[in-house]
Amino acid sequence: MTAGRVGARPDIVEWLLAGDVAIEFQTRRDLLDENRPDLQARIAEEGWGARFLAPRHPDGTWGRGFYAPKWICSHYTLLDLRLLNLPRDHPAARQSVELIARTEKRPDGGVGPARSTPASDVCVAGMFLNYASWFGAPQADLESVVDFLIGQHMADGGFNCFSNTSGARHSSLHSTLSVLEGFRQYAAAGYRYRLDELDTLADAAREFILIHRLYRSDHTGKVIKPEFLRMPFPPRWKYNVLRALDYFATTGVSWDPRMADALGEVVARRRPDGRWRLNAGMAGEEHFQMEKPGQPSRWITLMALRVLRAYGGHLA
Repeated sequence: MTAGRVGARPDIVEWLLAGDVAIEFQTRRDLLDENRPDLQARIAEEGWGARFLAPRHPDGTWGRGFYAPKWICSHYTLLDLRLLNLPRDHPAARQSVELIARTEKRPDGGVGPARSTPASDVCVAGMFLNYASWFGAPQADLESVVDFLIGQHMADGGFNCFSNTSGARHSSLHSTLSVLEGFRQYAAAGYRYRLDELDTLADAAREFILIHRLYRSDHTGKVIKPEFLRMPFPPRWKYNVLRALDYFATTGVSWDPRMADALGEVVARRRPDGRWRLNAGMAGEEHFQMEKPGQPSRWITLMALRVLRAYGGHLA
């Protein structure tokens, strides 16, 4: 075991490996360089993955359909299953993604939280592109979503979920990161439609985040929102610096000195025992609680160690 290379004591890695099979799979892959498809296959059969799949209705939905109620609807359940790394070829997940693509498209080509609203939501469309790409949706089902997102790119480099409905003039870190995660997974899955344009927009969107040093005003240097320094899981649509750093690290983005403040904030929250605590997330219905807020969190610890593996050598 090569735990020392990743900034974790061996006992912390052992603790991660003793968690849910989804945590074990990602720990072995991302911290120990072990490819274990046998572990990934088990995510659908046991633990958290099986518990998310169990409430799926015979019609292929969860909750009351695509976006209600939070957080047990089809949209957020599929996003959670993507975060767990449920196998990409899982038939039930693929069928549910295809159902959304067939029934939830808006006239503008994207997707949105309510059929009664004709306009798509940029943040929701970015999240959909993320899990739909992960679960191998046909490219034809994604092309209109890609078109919609490209059309919503803002002059400052990022994205805002109100750009097409309320005339927002400044990008949102929440929306920008959700869209970037969608672009990343779309490219990683091998889709080609308008990929060169998405790569260009992703560079601009990452620069938007970096200009803000991940959580500070680009004008005053003050913290934009204290909640950006909290670490809940799953993050759902909300931005935080650990989620942003994890995106940069897992996308293979080179170190940028403007990440330093955010990385310092993450390291400062490491407990003396080498673990990180879970912060409470957003209110709403849940299928179940993967981990308890206030307690040491395998999810947050795994994400933080992935970030430190990529960028820890740049700590002062």
